[in-house]
Amino acid sequence: MTMEIIDENDNRTYVLENKKIGFIGSGNMGEALIDGLIHSDRVKPNQILATDASKERSDYITETYGITLEPDAEALAKDSDIIMLAIKPADVASVLFDIAPLVKGKLLISIAAGITTEFIKKTLSDNGTEDAAIIRVMPNTPALIGEGAIGILAGKGTHSQNLFITEEIFRSVGEVAILDDEALMDSVTGLSGSGPAYVFLFIKSLIEGGIKEGLDEKTATMLAIKTVVGASKLAEISDASLDDLIDMVSSPGGTTVEGLKALREGKMPETIHKAVSSATKRSKELSGG
Repeated sequence: MTMEIIDENDNRTYVLENKKIGFIGSGNMGEALIDGLIHSDRVKPNQILATDASKERSDYITETYGITLEPDAEALAKDSDIIMLAIKPADVASVLFDIAPLVKGKLLISIAAGITTEFIKKTLSDNGTEDAAIIRVMPNTPALIGEGAIGILAGKGTHSQNLFITEEIFRSVGEVAILDDEALMDSVTGLSGSGPAYVFLFIKSLIEGGIKEGLDEKTATMLAIKTVVGASKLAEISDASLDDLIDMVSSPGGTTVEGLKALREGKMPETIHKAVSSATKRSKELSGG
């Protein structure tokens, strides 16, 4: 199975002009997308609609971004061309029941973890709608700062134009990989969905190691975070392989060699593999796989 990385610099036709994008749920990820869409000039605030169970949250989102507030999911679905399910997985079925008659011929995008396109399709079908375009997306928390790693999968029968539109929306908050097998969404969840937590734990461990060796917490924190950020940027822009980059830092008989030896003796690579595998397995369990 293949995954295509979408280059942000591709020469693309602007596909969101005059589209009304409705967000059912406006939590952290919903807000990140709203912010990204507006600040990347992909859409204007008057093209975005939102509804949220929390009045406080609804007021905040509309006042902060100047978007349109809808009273409920049904009104939003009726007024939107593109409907974004940015809600908890446990709430998806009831929301789909409410909006099913209103999504006919529209694009429905779900970022609810573990909810399959087949589940969405069947729920809509059971409530009278057969022809909505369904796309499932797995973003991760760095999307909150525009640095997301995002997996996208089109449901069966979804036209390529709707996939194209979804790419454009999510490229406003990060880089996108297109998947052609829904089973791979669990792998994306195990790697990039859960991955930020693995990185945070690594940073925390670096900080604790520095403190143990005599550094104060402030200095150790700055050095650890900047080391991870700098190494990540270097890996991103370098033509060298990761093995070559490791060798670049590792002078024979030097300090890095000893540090790497300790990591390998502690089975760090195998432990990370196990973390990705365990998270992937849990994702499959949650999605009924």
